[in-house]
Amino acid sequence: MLPIDPSADIGRRAWVPCPRCEDHQGCDPCAAGRNCPDHWRYLLSNRGRLLHLQCPNCTHLWSWDSGFGAQPPTPLN
Repeated sequence: MLPIDPSADIGRRAWVPCPRCEDHQGCDPCAAGRNCPDHWRYLLSNRGRLLHLQCPNCTHLWSWDSGFGAQPPTPLN
């Protein structure tokens, strides 16, 4: 298990399901799309609409495209 990233700050959180532990399953606030006090993720950083997250429960690290904001750049051919 990875340690919690040293840049993690409880003041920077995101409410995104963790793809590894899926601890949000069976949670009424999460199912309703509300900000649950138990199932939040550390928002380590972002690059535009791409969020870099860590789950405080299983310490999984991943990136998630929020779909909010500018479109990602198209690759050059």
